[in-house]
Amino acid sequence: MLVVISPAKRLDWSERPDTLASAPRFQEDAAKLARTAGRLSRQGLRDLMGISDDLAKLNQARFRAFEPEPGAAETRPAMLAFAGDTYLGLDAQTLDTDDAAWAQERLRILSGLYGVLRPLDAIQPYRLEMGSRLKTRRGPSLYAYWGQRLAETLNEDAAQTGSQVLVNCASKEYFGAVDPDGIVAVDDHTLRIRLTEPDVEFPDTTIFSQSLIVREGATSGELAATANGTGAFKIDNFVPGEPTTVFVKNENYWRPG
Repeated sequence: MLVVISPAKRLDWSERPDTLASAPRFQEDAAKLARTAGRLSRQGLRDLMGISDDLAKLNQARFRAFEPEPGAAETRPAMLAFAGDTYLGLDAQTLDTDDAAWAQERLRILSGLYGVLRPLDAIQPYRLEMGSRLKTRRGPSLYAYWGQRLAETLNEDAAQTGSQVLVNCASKEYFGAVDPDGIVAVDDHTLRIRLTEPDVEFPDTTIFSQSLIVREGATSGELAATANGTGAFKIDNFVPGEPTTVFVKNENYWRPG
């Protein structure tokens, strides 16, 4: 299991705990984004994130002081730095070494600045919501900037830990940055499809030929002779050129009866 959560706007930058920290995997990207945001005026940051003048001043200073390779004094482990409701529930200060190691493997924090964080990744103070329309060379928003890389990273982490389930506890704003096209099959027989909006006709849609779920790399010739889709029946006997094809009930069909 891999669990995904959002960051928090509020930070706890109290005395740095004596905790081993890891390096964020997108540190270079974070530095680039911080430079881009740091070039904005206070009014520009106010408009970008809908914040007060005082917060714009604070975050402008943070972006401009952002270090590409920060020392320990400038950073905090992400799970201890964020201080919103989710992190009060996590209560990371109480985790022992084994608990922290488990969280490091199984918990991921989506971040507008850092992309994907592990709990012990050392971060610098910042505020940059994923929904911010910060223009970069990759596009007009952070969604465009991160593209498929967040989904790819989550897939890699899931594979490394043997996780077959992703539990999304992040907000729509943050998980919206995870491109559903980048989510892979759960296993050899299960495909998880995340819809962008409710669709009561979706199960029926999968029975049509243009929507069949087939093995990757299958040729049209193979499919003509062996294909079984997601409909109510599956092929029991088929001989090319023969007039009769025998179908039987598909025991995995979604609708009972």
